[in-house]
Amino acid sequence: MAQTKIKPELIDGGVGTDWQSAIQTSNFTAAAGKGYFVDTTSGSITITLPAGVVGAQITIQDYAGTFDTNNVVLNANGSEKIQGDTISGQITTKNATTTLVYQDSIKGWTSQNVTLQTIDLRYLVVAGGGGGGSQSTIGAGGGGAGGMLTSTSYSLNLNTNYTVTVGGGGAVNTNGDNSVFATITATGGGRGGYRTGYEAGANGGSGGGSASISGQSGGTGTSGQGNDGGTGSQGSNFPSTYQAGGGGGAGEAGNTDGQSQGGDGLASDITGTSVTYAGGGAGAAGTSYGTRTGGEGGGGNEGSDGTDNLGGGGGANASGGSGVVILRYSNTKTITIGSGLTTSHLNTAISGTSDKYTRFTGGTGTISFS
Repeated sequence: MAQTKIKPELIDGGVGTDWQSAIQTSNFTAAAGKGYFVDTTSGSITITLPAGVVGAQITIQDYAGTFDTNNVVLNANGSEKIQGDTISGQITTKNATTTLVYQDSIKGWTSQNVTLQTIDLRYLVVAGGGGGGSQSTIGAGGGGAGGMLTSTSYSLNLNTNYTVTVGGGGAVNTNGDNSVFATITATGGGRGGYRTGYEAGANGGSGGGSASISGQSGGTGTSGQGNDGGTGSQGSNFPSTYQAGGGGGAGEAGNTDGQSQGGDGLASDITGTSVTYAGGGAGAAGTSYGTRTGGEGGGGNEGSDGTDNLGGGGGANASGGSGVVILRYSNTKTITIGSGLTTSHLNTAISGTSDKYTRFTGGTGTISFS
């Protein structure tokens, strides 16, 4: 079999490199077989790579020792790859001497000092709250809050599509819907129990409260996302002593005081202002119906829906609130949003920081960053 011969002018390694004497201080297109001194003192520089030939090499030298503060961005030619991916590469190592080698159409241009371009961001993902149980005055449990997930550092590739889905609140006797961001899934809140064969609360992000029947348990919350629903009891006098369980919240279990209250949620300052999300819904309290309150963070009172975009569980005989997805990222990055998603506070600056955020309030679709 004939072997591919590599032209000498494409070979790197010192002697074979055609070093360019002009210092590169702005964006440029590189050529195979050449070496470039690149000065990023004044800002990041983008280098467009040529079409690849197997074995071709390009060398890039950090002229001023500033690649760690102002990086070099590498763009491939057309649909060709860098490090085996179609995402732009970057060089972020101070004083790096980077030799790029073109392997083939699968790996493209590769080097030990090149990483793929990414964005580090914060996220808050809250699922839809569960609906309360259906018997309002004689023992329906409160709906569990939607699962709540948050992170202060999460890395994504630039120029890559990621899915966002905002979960809807559950109707009466129904779990809430999941919310999704990239690989992150918050679980919908569990529905409250009710006294016609579904006495126990359902499992979910936070569990739904049980109906007012002794021995029935609240639903189980998802670890790291929420807490269990409360356990109801019927006592000795119908219906005055009936106490259904409150729905669990992100911060505490439902029915923590034995009086059908929903569990409180948790606060997040991702938007620059502290807001509490994912409170559990209140269970019914016998002849005292209407007096029990949902947990802080959008949990519905008896007979009241959970709050939309807080992921609150529904109170007894009421619906859960919808979830929310909030992304916080550097103001140097741009977000592109596909169809199907509803937003508020698009690219909103956060006072006192170099960040901005976008809040997704409904729908499903894809987003990307550049």
